[in-house]
Amino acid sequence: MTEYSKGLAGVIANESALSEVRGEEGKLSYVGYEIDELVAHCSYEEVVHLLHRGKLPNQAEAEEFEKALRAERSLPDGVLTYLKTAPKDANPMDVLRTGVSMLGLYDDRAEIGEPHLEKLSACAISLVSKVSLIVAAYHRFRQGLELPEIRKDLSEAGHFLWLITGEEPSERATKILDVALTLHADHGMNASTFSARVTVATLSDIYSGITSAVGTLKGPLHGGANEGVIQMLLEIGELENVDAYVEGKLERKEKIMGIGHRVYRKLDPRAPHLRRLAIELTDELGEPKWIQMSERIAELMFEKKGLTANVDFYSATVYYSLGIPTDLFTPIFAIARTSGWTAQVLEQLRDNRLYRPLTLYVGPSETRPVPPIEER
Repeated sequence: MTEYSKGLAGVIANESALSEVRGEEGKLSYVGYEIDELVAHCSYEEVVHLLHRGKLPNQAEAEEFEKALRAERSLPDGVLTYLKTAPKDANPMDVLRTGVSMLGLYDDRAEIGEPHLEKLSACAISLVSKVSLIVAAYHRFRQGLELPEIRKDLSEAGHFLWLITGEEPSERATKILDVALTLHADHGMNASTFSARVTVATLSDIYSGITSAVGTLKGPLHGGANEGVIQMLLEIGELENVDAYVEGKLERKEKIMGIGHRVYRKLDPRAPHLRRLAIELTDELGEPKWIQMSERIAELMFEKKGLTANVDFYSATVYYSLGIPTDLFTPIFAIARTSGWTAQVLEQLRDNRLYRPLTLYVGPSETRPVPPIEER
């Protein structure tokens, strides 16, 4: 009898050298580097290089890697046509899921397996670059606008802001989004990473793996939580309404979005960085009530439930303060996590084993005869 753990909680399914989540300590590291150090000293592009290549780049390597990412800033005509004709009221995550799947139709490098890892590494770089283009293009097209000219002189964060607004991004906004992308890049065996690895472990192609991951991230118990946070804040409306709102939620045993984490028993180590940015942004904009409401919710939930805020809790306020539409919050999560998903896929294929967990059967214990249909 194999030990049963519902939801695979606590079960080790594979090994990885990419990210370490130490939940009891409230620590996160990528390839041995603490997330605090990476945020302080590295760009998002350097972090992608770290995840894909296993090392932080020197200056020459960083420039070469950035050039490779920027060279992939284009979408096939068929994907652009799809994005222009997709329903204007569609969930952007649904559009992204289909767009990523379509990319696989136009890439003959996507063949899976150990002998093809060099080609798959090129696919991975392409995906990191193109996912943000899909999100931005759909956002522009649904407004009846054209996509601004693709540029090669901007960082990944800056280029995305340029594409969705058509305006020169400020250094401040670019840096804030760069930090957010770094914080969301990878996170152990989370649900979407697991689905990507399960898919490619069958030796399906890399685009199928990332499509699986996007579909998994969409759920409100995973990436969709940040959209739920801002919707909650908008519903509360004012600081004086927070206490009654939280009390009502707790009495009805309803979830407070952005509070608590499946792994972390202490504060999510990514949350303080976004909390700091949220405070700075709301002060600059003269709209402190969003962070004030957030802080009060976090205070009440810690007092009453011993739960702390997670990365989604403050990222919602950051994105909202940057003027990013609410339904693009989860797609931005996907943009960042594509770097981790692709790195995890490459790692999976270097020492692949098909995932095949068991199921604890709880149906009838004895076999039953099938009665004739007229007797059922």
